[in-house]
Formats: sequence, C-alpha cells, structure tokens
Amino acid sequence: MPTKRVYLETFGCQMNELDSELVTGQLKALGYSFTTDSHEADIVLYNTCSVRERAEQKVWSRLGALRNEKRERPDLVVGVLGCMAERDGTDLMKRMPVVDLMCGPAELDKLPELLDNAVRTRASLLSDDPALAAQRSAKVAALQGSASRRSATLAAAEDRLEMLDLSRAVSPTNDDAKRSAYVRITRGCNKFCTYCVVPHTRGAEIHRPPEHIIDECKKLADAGVIEITLLGQTVNHYRFEHGAAVIVDGVTQPQKGRTYKGSHHRDAFAGERTTTFADLLRRIHDEVPAIERLRFVTSYPRDFGDDVLEVIRDHPRICRYLHVPAQSGSNRILKMMNRGYTIEEYDEFIARARAILDQPEIGRPLMLSGDIIVGFPTETEEDFELTKQMLVRSRCKNQFIFKYSPRPGTIAYDRIPDDVPDEVKRRRNNELLALQTEISDSIGREQVGRRFSVFVEGLSRSEMKKRGSDVKPGTGMISITVGGRDPSAVATLDLPETDQPVQLSGRTDSDLIVFFEAPSARAKTMLGSIVEVEITGADRLALRGELTHRV
Repeated sequence: MPTKRVYLETFGCQMNELDSELVTGQLKALGYSFTTDSHEADIVLYNTCSVRERAEQKVWSRLGALRNEKRERPDLVVGVLGCMAERDGTDLMKRMPVVDLMCGPAELDKLPELLDNAVRTRASLLSDDPALAAQRSAKVAALQGSASRRSATLAAAEDRLEMLDLSRAVSPTNDDAKRSAYVRITRGCNKFCTYCVVPHTRGAEIHRPPEHIIDECKKLADAGVIEITLLGQTVNHYRFEHGAAVIVDGVTQPQKGRTYKGSHHRDAFAGERTTTFADLLRRIHDEVPAIERLRFVTSYPRDFGDDVLEVIRDHPRICRYLHVPAQSGSNRILKMMNRGYTIEEYDEFIARARAILDQPEIGRPLMLSGDIIVGFPTETEEDFELTKQMLVRSRCKNQFIFKYSPRPGTIAYDRIPDDVPDEVKRRRNNELLALQTEISDSIGREQVGRRFSVFVEGLSRSEMKKRGSDVKPGTGMISITVGGRDPSAVATLDLPETDQPVQLSGRTDSDLIVFFEAPSARAKTMLGSIVEVEITGADRLALRGELTHRV
C-alpha cells in the first residue's frame, strides 16, 4: 500500500496537543507521512475538544466543508479523535456521514488498526458502488463507552495506552528541533465538576509510574529538549504507590487515583513506598539536570501541599508559575459547580503560595493564572461581585475568562437550567476582562528594571506578520510550530545573516511574555535557548526588554 498522507488538526487544550504529538509519532513509525495542507491529504484527522463551545463549532464547520471534497475524492478517510468522539459516540457519524472513524482519548493506542480498517473499508465501498461511496461512512470506532478506563482497577488488564506515551517518537536535535515538550503524568479526572465533560470523556484519574515519567524526560533531554511541562487534569494530586504496582508483560501499569483528604501538611500523602507529586518534581529536577525548566499544569486549589511549594522554592529549575483555577468567587456558585472547596480555602492557598515562593527581589516572582466562568446558572449580581473581589485579591497575572455555555454530557446540562441571559453573560465577561487588564498592566509595570532569564520561543507576532508568516491563532506571541497541525513540523526561520534587528519573543520562568530585539544573524541560534533580558517597558503582560551584555 502506498504511503498515506495525513493531515492532523488539533483543537483545545495542552492534553490534546500532547495526544496529537504522540499520535503523529506513532503513525510516522508505521510509515505514514504528514502534510499541513488538508487538500493534499489522504486522511484528515481532527483531534477535538468538548470543553469550550467555540472549539466544537470549528470542528462541525470543518466536517461540513469536507462534504464537497469527499464527493470529489471518495477515497478520502475522515476521522474524529478526542473528547467529541467519546461524548457523542456513533451518533456523530449519523449526523456527519463524512466521518469514517472515531477514536476516544482513552483509546488512541488503537488508532493504527482503526485507520487501516477505515482505509480498506473505503476501498471496498468504492469497488462496490463508486457513485454512493462518498455518501457512506466506513463506521469504524473505538470508544470507551463508559467513564471507566481499562486500567480503572489495579488488577486491570494491560493498559496499552501507557505504551503510547512510552513509545513517543523523539528525534535527535537539529536546527529546527523543538526544545520544549509536554509529558503526561496523570490521565483522566475524578472531580465531576458539574460544567465539565472531562471525567466522562477521559475517564477516571490514573497516575503513571514515576520511572516511566523520568525515563521519558531523559529521552527528551537527550534529544535536546530543555523545557518540560508536566500535564494532568489535577496535576498536584499525583501519587503512585509502589507496593500496589501491577506489572503486565514487564511493564508497570498506571494506578487509579485515590480520594484526598484536604490537608496541606507536608506528609499528607507521603509514605515509604509512595511517590508524591513533590517527590516526582524533586526526582525529575535532580535526575534530569539537562532540563533547565520544569513546569506543570493544571493544579487544583485544594490538597496543594506545602511540600510541593517548598520543593519549587528549593529547586531553581522548577518554574515559579502556578495555574490554579478558581472558576468563581461565590461559595454558592462553587458548591453548584461541585468544585469541592470554598473561596476562603482558595484565598488561603494563594496566600500560602505567595509566602513561600514569591521572591521578586532575586528576580523570581511567583506568577499565578486561573480560569473563571461567568454566567453560571443562577449567578446573581451579588455572586458576580464576589468574583470581581476574588479577582482583585488573587491578583493573577492573567485569567482565562469564559462565558458559561451548557456542554452536552455534563451534569449541569441535564440538571441545571441555563437561566442567565446571554447579554448579561457578555456584560459580566467584558467587566472581568477589563478588570483583569488593569491587574495585568499593574503587574507588568512592576517588572520594569528587573532582569529575567528568558526562554526564546521564536519571532514575535509582529515580526511574523511583517514577514508574511503564520502566527498561531489565539496567542499574543510567536509560533514556530506550523499551525499546530503537525506537532513535529517546525518552521524554518529564513533570516539574513546581517546585524539588522528582528524582534523575538520568549517567556520567563514565571510565564511572563517578553519581546526583545536581536541581530538577525544571531536570532536563529537563540531559538530554544535561555538568554538574559532586562525589562525596559511593559504593556499589560507584554514586556519589552533588551539583551544584557552577559549573553
């Protein structure tokens, strides 16, 4: 069979970006090639997200546009991966017959056999009735079905999905190689927030063996990666009990998540044969010294131990940046959301984190970010005012603020009427955005005169536009990865060997965006490196700076 060309487009969160990267490596190892032009592809795959309505609408639009293309190319295979596939099930194929295969996020290890099946089935449909082939789906699917993963119990059968992480493709370093990477430490979630579909689409929370995680970090470091972001839906809940490990065919299996008791004492989850999240951070820092920056997202406000904060404080290569969503400042709304904490507990955590980690005097300020949902059902003006007060108190460098939209498959969708008018949601959303802009601007101006180590990500947005290059949608910064569609494809910077300055963009270890100029001849060599920049100006959190003489 000739080499099949694949177009893979990713929607949604960092989890999906990592899933797409793993899928890309898996398929390339089997001989598939990738293209960034869907019109050139034999196989079009969309890795989808159900958390935000906008991302979902984009997928429906893409699928609708493929109807005409499939009439012209009836051998085209179309696949939907990720949360939309899991949530909607085979009903999605009935609504969109253009879709040939579906694969949930907990079944991505089965994708190669699904693709092979779909390709062969489409060929069979063409041979049987070419006129009708374009209107018929191959109807190939691998879905979890229930909210329990195959590894949901410690005595479970082999978890092949773990092998997808372990076998990720890691290429040797070259001029265009990626220098940052994601590493998953947990999958799934046990929280069942009433607005969230993740527990239903990604299954129960499970924790990967620490040895697997550390080995993966070492492989990435050997390939030239210097920044790693650990991923988990509730990343600070990581805990692996070694005495309870199950080994199948020589591979240690992930473990089901446990119930936590809400203490922030250092020994809350510890034990002689237990690796806690603090232990894992310490081990990666100490055992993989080539990783110059270690990040993690997303953290849950409750159960965040002092042991984790102290490990961050005492280990210089762990970044002082915490993404900890509050979602609302009203205890009544938090309870309806089933968030499992009060706003007083959230405030206590923020104060504790700042007391331990915030050290601006040595160039290491703690920066926080979060998520807020406005217009959740029954939200009153009093509830909204409490959220505004929380925004001011927490003083996050940025907040991802969203209008509530009912998501099919969630508890709120079925049980809590969406009774806040859309115009009220828009007004509250805009008020919060304006308030956060003021806070971000204040934080940005405080950084002027300070020096930071900056991880250089690429050309700034304005520089990319000047050169007619693509900029990653939805960001205020650069993108050296082509469109996010093929996570292994990196754009080559075609810059002249001159002293003409170009504007680069990078991030501090506390996740502040910094723009600075460098000679064109040196810019490409700076990509993926860490340089020192002195901040000379600020516009909200977009800092401007100059390279220091030490670079």
